[in-house]
Amino acid sequence: MILTTMSMSKEVAKSIEDFRAKVAEAAEGIVFRVFPNKIIELTSLIESTNTDDSPYQISQAAASTDTTIYPPPSSTETNGPSSNKRKRNEDGSAAPAHLNETVNARYPELVHANKLISKLHETVKLECAQLSDSCDKVKLWVNLTMPKYVLFDISYYLGDNFGVQIQEEVLSELLRSQESAYNIRDAARQHHLARAKICSKLIKYPHIEDYTLGLKEHDEKQFFFTRQNLIDIRNVYAVLTDILHKNIAKAGFPHHSFVLSAHVVRRFGHPRETMVPGYTDA
Repeated sequence: MILTTMSMSKEVAKSIEDFRAKVAEAAEGIVFRVFPNKIIELTSLIESTNTDDSPYQISQAAASTDTTIYPPPSSTETNGPSSNKRKRNEDGSAAPAHLNETVNARYPELVHANKLISKLHETVKLECAQLSDSCDKVKLWVNLTMPKYVLFDISYYLGDNFGVQIQEEVLSELLRSQESAYNIRDAARQHHLARAKICSKLIKYPHIEDYTLGLKEHDEKQFFFTRQNLIDIRNVYAVLTDILHKNIAKAGFPHHSFVLSAHVVRRFGHPRETMVPGYTDA
């Protein structure tokens, strides 16, 4: 069997090396700057939610929850003359239904969404998107610094794979953090679906007071959950910062990475110097 040696051209190799350098630079900035700063930023936001005028206060639910059942909009005003036939486009396809269109609704009455909760969810979704994006960049960096062992590498079988194990643990934690971001991000969808079921019951049975109370309780729970989601995201950043700063040297980055740890310390300072106040590196 004849083995052919394949290699990249110098131009491609330089482009790949430049890409790796940019990945390293972005990841280092995230680990030593973005993560610690997000801990401080979110902690400040969480502390601000304790004030009476904070939009995250449960007391805001009473003013923002509208349990009124509104009559349907006039079909002649919004959709023209009433018709059981669905409107069609010029090509014959069915035209999409508009928001709050009630022409074919069995119960056309309206219950408005809680706009304040939707606004709070937007803040949480932005935080989840930033956390997920940061985890992606750091994951790529860690993967690119994985050592390349050849077949029957004696050092690997002699136990010189401790750094690889640490890197794998770091990757696992990054994956768990990303999953947490996805789950928290999904809270808005779950809120709207659950609230819609309560509202549909409220429209159908307006004489049952428990549905009205259930809607109020549901909104109160969302104010509590949105604040708790911020705490969860802050805690994810804290755990990631702790794990990365404690294990960045043990993970073998100085031996296998194209960016030496000495360069990291010289450029960003020692991990202990980038910690938030009160943070200790055990």
